[in-house]
Amino acid sequence: MAKRSRPTLRRRLLGRELRRLREETGLSQEEAARALNYTDSTISRVEQGQLPNYHALRAMLDVYGLTVDQWQPYLDMYERARERGWWQAYGVDDRGFIALEHEACAVWEYQPGYVPGLLQTADYIREIFALSRIKHPRRWIDNQVAVRLKRQERLTADPPLRFHAVVDEPVLHRVVGGRALWRAQLRRIVQLSELPNVTVRVLSRFVVAPDGWNGMFIVLSFPDADDPDMAYAEHSSGSVHIERKDEVTGCRLTFDHLASLALAPTESIALIERVAAEL
Repeated sequence: MAKRSRPTLRRRLLGRELRRLREETGLSQEEAARALNYTDSTISRVEQGQLPNYHALRAMLDVYGLTVDQWQPYLDMYERARERGWWQAYGVDDRGFIALEHEACAVWEYQPGYVPGLLQTADYIREIFALSRIKHPRRWIDNQVAVRLKRQERLTADPPLRFHAVVDEPVLHRVVGGRALWRAQLRRIVQLSELPNVTVRVLSRFVVAPDGWNGMFIVLSFPDADDPDMAYAEHSSGSVHIERKDEVTGCRLTFDHLASLALAPTESIALIERVAAEL
């Protein structure tokens, strides 16, 4: 069900281009491997997104029939695939959720317990980590706050990330960090919901035990049609990446079901504003 790593989008794009070039020459993976003195599995891994070294890439382009003057677009793709993501400066590697979110063009998130990360204020983030039963040093928390705020830049980037959240109503009434902090957090949700690419719906507490309401999950969609949607879920001891098509489809259908039961966006924001005003 779950996979812990997934090559970045740029590496997958390069891998698909190399597969296309190989197929256009009429070579099977086994034939290409023999010509390059590689194993079949090496060719397969490269085509699935594992980055070859520079000289291996040049050898593949040669075997696939490209003349030197035709190499540059693929060398440019290679250099882009080698670029470090911003998250690595914060000690986060390419195998986690952040790299996937960075590549996505659309995200659907259901949250029964917390404000979605893309809508959180710095004070809320800090308070959530401070309340954790696992105590972290101040420096670690500062790093996590910086990472989460950096992620939020996708909402106003060009092109912006399309973000649709369904939040369980009890989240709005669970005051975190005191009334002033919580009021500011609720107003931040309202502010971000004004962006044309952000939709926030509240699942009323009067909706009784709908399917899928008992755990958070996120579905991500990517700009390349060949790159399938995937899902992500967190639990008490970690998280999972979900890539099986039927399971990802199930998550998306569950999200759509919850969204259909939730208040309309305008009603949801009105409710959030009322809760903030009553604090």
